[in-house]
Amino acid sequence: MTAPPPARPAAPASQLRGTLLMVTSTVFFAFADILAKELAGRLPAMEVVWLRYITFGALVIPLVLAGGGGAAALRSRRPGLQVLRGFGMVGSAMLFTAALPFLPVAETTAIYFVSPILIMALSIPFLGETVGWRRWTAALVGLSGMLLIIRPGTSAFEAAALLPLLGASSWALAAVVTRKMSGQDPAATTLVYSAIVGIVLISLLQPFVWVAPGLPEIGIGLAMGLLSTLGHWLVILAYRHADASIIAPFSYIQLLWAGILGYFAFGSIPDAWTIAGAGIIALSGLYTAYRERVRAAAKA
Repeated sequence: MTAPPPARPAAPASQLRGTLLMVTSTVFFAFADILAKELAGRLPAMEVVWLRYITFGALVIPLVLAGGGGAAALRSRRPGLQVLRGFGMVGSAMLFTAALPFLPVAETTAIYFVSPILIMALSIPFLGETVGWRRWTAALVGLSGMLLIIRPGTSAFEAAALLPLLGASSWALAAVVTRKMSGQDPAATTLVYSAIVGIVLISLLQPFVWVAPGLPEIGIGLAMGLLSTLGHWLVILAYRHADASIIAPFSYIQLLWAGILGYFAFGSIPDAWTIAGAGIIALSGLYTAYRERVRAAAKA
């Protein structure tokens, strides 16, 4: 979720601070995904996501309620959209995590990073936005990068590669709903709803998949949830210090960390197809972010 751009351009020092915060968040997210892959080899994916949400909720809900929000943080002008957003986030997390036992972290992350393209496409019917030929071309280029990674119709294709793609679609839905609610609810309300909807939904599903975790699994799960929550917190801080159009492209650095950490943790080395596809997806996303900045400047 991006914060609204400031009325005046942020100072260079503030922009640099925001950039550094965004880059740091990618390290936390990559480490969290590495732990999620380790845990997904021991527990059902749904239980891994449950541990992530439990930690997220235990950290966020008390802080929001005690930080001046109180019961007001539970009051939303669009509760239906908040719940729908929560469903989208839960679906995204479950599908991404379900792919980790079968795919390297770098490959899973690269496929998932087509989400900005899907957000752009969904913004047309749901938000009434107009997308020019340049951004459509960038989107098609990004999709070609994804096809390079999953290579449908070849012996290298794995059905599990469809899971992060579906996860990216679920996240795109959540992002579009977030934009639709823009300015109607404070960020604190959205955070609380995200935590509560996720915890309730995944808790209801646990009896069908539950495997009693040992102390090592609980420890890994808590560390995973903490790193993920800190990553999201850093992103929020980053958007307070810098313009979204400047710092958003730096999120693609997570692709680099995913490859490096995946190698050291699991010995997995991305093949040439994955590296090429990830590079194309990143370039497509960077160009799309650039066009967003141009459009925003034209409207100013």
